[in-house]
Amino acid sequence: MGAPDLIRNQVMWNRLIAVVEEQAQVLVRSSFSTSTREAGDLSAGVFDREGRMLAQSVTGTPGHVNSMAASVLHFIDEFPLDTMKPGDIFLTNDPWKGTGHLYDIVVVTPVFRPRREHEGVIALFACTSHVVDIGGVGFGMEGTEVFHEGLYLPLLRLARDGEFDETVMKIIRANTREPDAVDGDVHSLAACNDRGAQRLVEMMDEFGLDDLDDLADHVIDRSREAMLGLIADLPHGTWHSSMRIDGVEEPIDLVVATTVGPTGIDIDFTGTSDQSKWGINVPMAYTDAYTSFGVRCIVGPEVPNNTGSLGVIRVSAPVGTILNAPHPAAVNIRHVVGQMLPDTVFGCLAQILPERVPAEGTSSLWNILIGGHWADGERYIVMSFHSGGAGARPKTDGLSATAFPSGVRNMPVEINEAISPIVFWRKEFRPDSGGDGQYRGGHGQIVEIGNREGKPFSISATYERTVHPPRGRSGGGPGGLGGLSLEGSGERVKPLGRSTIPGDDRLLMLFPGGGGFGDPAQRDPERAAAERRDGLVTGISD
Repeated sequence: MGAPDLIRNQVMWNRLIAVVEEQAQVLVRSSFSTSTREAGDLSAGVFDREGRMLAQSVTGTPGHVNSMAASVLHFIDEFPLDTMKPGDIFLTNDPWKGTGHLYDIVVVTPVFRPRREHEGVIALFACTSHVVDIGGVGFGMEGTEVFHEGLYLPLLRLARDGEFDETVMKIIRANTREPDAVDGDVHSLAACNDRGAQRLVEMMDEFGLDDLDDLADHVIDRSREAMLGLIADLPHGTWHSSMRIDGVEEPIDLVVATTVGPTGIDIDFTGTSDQSKWGINVPMAYTDAYTSFGVRCIVGPEVPNNTGSLGVIRVSAPVGTILNAPHPAAVNIRHVVGQMLPDTVFGCLAQILPERVPAEGTSSLWNILIGGHWADGERYIVMSFHSGGAGARPKTDGLSATAFPSGVRNMPVEINEAISPIVFWRKEFRPDSGGDGQYRGGHGQIVEIGNREGKPFSISATYERTVHPPRGRSGGGPGGLGGLSLEGSGERVKPLGRSTIPGDDRLLMLFPGGGGFGDPAQRDPERAAAERRDGLVTGISD
């Protein structure tokens, strides 16, 4: 391929990125859920006729993007391309064919050329967002099978000729506690795909493309070759690591073997704990998504994320383990375990590339899910994303109150105070929570919440790192453990499961900090003095 062709393909590749980013922004701006609108808990991407992901939006989470990358293949299997028509829209929240739990709805839309529909599908757009409620036991671990966890939508046709199936929408509305919000989110998912399709057709007209076949092959092949080139420079062999996390009734061991070879990187979770009876199990699609993301953070982060670059990272876990729990396992809060997988893989990669791999962090999101009733009896549900500290990096401190690996934003407290009677009385960095080291782990947070109407409210806690802290690396110390309690009575609140907070008390949440990196004696004295001056390091642990 000559230089002019390479430049042309690069320009078209950049346009694809712009197309899917506009797709994602339409979803953000039209979404009803605060988790999508404020935190960016979503994904958006464009796929070729074979179901290969060509480009993803910058806005989005690894769990959504990398599992959505496989979900489009399931839609094509269920609805072959030659049966798709203009105006079709498809939908699912199948945890094993979507993004891991029922709260994430995936919408797929085929693209046709105007006035040339007889030529068939030219591409597909897909998007995902987390809805505020899907019925069942609510967002928590209490279910013991997926049937308890809410409305299960198989792969189905949501619209024909651009008209939504009202029967499907009535079923969705009847099975959620927030029908207006969920209905609105389904429409926003469809709208963002429609905008992506419009922009793609405009791009193809501008560049005189009849199809995406050659561009798709170029994007996929170049990305695969780039990854294989980087992997070829690594030492080949197998490395082992493990990590213990809190679990529910007993600790969970995540055990991994990472094999680097000429055809890619194989990640094997043989030896990992068996699946749980509670809703912390992880479908394989979500395990694959966060494991491959962890590898991509260290090996080839500059290579575009698509089917080509993801295809050389192969992930396996024995069926029946907590990382490959088959239907009908309970999977409602699969993120509690699944978001630990980058740290687990980092244990192997640190043995190969110690100069690139950070210490362990909080990793699993500390989402605040609150439910209750206003004084007039109306129900409210608040989903607020918050994070502890990330692990220190080999050349700098860890990020404080930062959602790694999920990438979602911490949500402004004003948003949730505006839509509920909940008040955030404190939200500040937590002193002494970052692990000591040449580079300190990121600081956690202190969050204190109550009800301004004096009424009790329930929380659904989905928190890790309250027993087993994030570990430091290369001599760094562990991050601070998380914990929950009542501010007034001092009573402890369980980190997993549903609890009721009395109306005359407040919930105090101490978020974990990230692990430190390197010998603490080597810490920059000026940086250490600044921390003491700012009150972030006091020498007194909680």
